[in-house]
Amino acid sequence: MARPVVDQEACIGCGTCESMDPDCFKLVDDKSQVICDDCATCDEIAEACPVQAITCE
Repeated sequence: MARPVVDQEACIGCGTCESMDPDCFKLVDDKSQVICDDCATCDEIAEACPVQAITCE
């Protein structure tokens, strides 16, 4: 599993990450927030982000 990181400057709040894995991501004030440090789908979600605001560590 990987730890997701969201670039708050780049995030446009589209909600793709939350819809793909609501256990790891949540939109707060129109920005994605990581709510779980171990995300099994991190790589897949990072690729799906339309502005590449998500990276995996």
